Amino acid sequence: MILADKITNLRKKNGWSQEELAEKMQVSRQAVSKWEGAQTVPDLDKVLMLSQLFGVTTDYLLKDEIEEETFTDDADQAPVKRISLALANEFLEWRKQAANRIAGATFLCIVSIIPTCLLSAATELPGCPISENLAEGISLVTLLILIAPAVAIFLSCGFKNAPYEWIEKEPFDTEYGVDGMVREKQKTYRTVYMQCNIIATCLCILSAIPLIIGGYMEQEFMSVILLSVTLLLAGMGVVLFIIAGVRWASMQKLLKEGDYAPQDLQDQKKSRIKKNIGKAYWLTATAIYLGWSLPGNWGFTWIVWPIAGLLFGVVMCLCNLILDNRQ
Repeated sequence: MILADKITNLRKKNGWSQEELAEKMQVSRQAVSKWEGAQTVPDLDKVLMLSQLFGVTTDYLLKDEIEEETFTDDADQAPVKRISLALANEFLEWRKQAANRIAGATFLCIVSIIPTCLLSAATELPGCPISENLAEGISLVTLLILIAPAVAIFLSCGFKNAPYEWIEKEPFDTEYGVDGMVREKQKTYRTVYMQCNIIATCLCILSAIPLIIGGYMEQEFMSVILLSVTLLLAGMGVVLFIIAGVRWASMQKLLKEGDYAPQDLQDQKKSRIKKNIGKAYWLTATAIYLGWSLPGNWGFTWIVWPIAGLLFGVVMCLCNLILDNRQ
């Protein structure tokens, strides 16, 4: 009877109705009504959830006497959210769809430069009916036609992913059966994940072959065609990396493994800084590549990428040393 009174008092003190408490506890309203009517007693898991939800100790809830609330150290913190089996399946299914959409949008961005390169080189051919001004106009229109849907897909994925962002940013617990389900899916997908990464790596390495051959071609138009093949192969590799990586990361998020393993605040801050530096680095490398290549230097500007790859390792090492020293 005392437990029932304590649940009722705490609920009213927080200004919650029975329906609101039932939603937060992930039970029916009838279950809450029975707890408060002393018809049933919540099991141990629910008592622990009540303790976290109200910010009181379990001793206070379970003692057979009315006393002043004994608050836990984290009473001022929001209760930890719990991921149900249905929510976990919904999240994994959405990330599977998002992986395909993001990969497709990224591929459009990569190949969007191909029409510009081909038209620019075509105007240099003898007897070409397209003037340079017309080629530039068509190139710009084609570029926008390819980039616009890619940006739309990125924005759409961002909006649709918003309800699940808390899974990465906030602490959470999983209900019974969630870990087992996710691990089973991860075990099933592991072979596909490994194969996608191997094929993607090979495609990215082999994509340099047409570019190298094009560097020795005397005819500029053939060099540009081979450059287009390089972009297509690299784009296919990136697509496989994204599809495999996004799905694998979604499972790691739910299991709190890999990059999503629990970290202290210092490690989280360090990880965010390194990610931002990495993004800025590769955006700068891309800008340098395009700025150097667009005047017509496609034959040898590929050297930007291996140099950028080597320097990236140096930048990350220096970043780690500076951050560790500051800590």
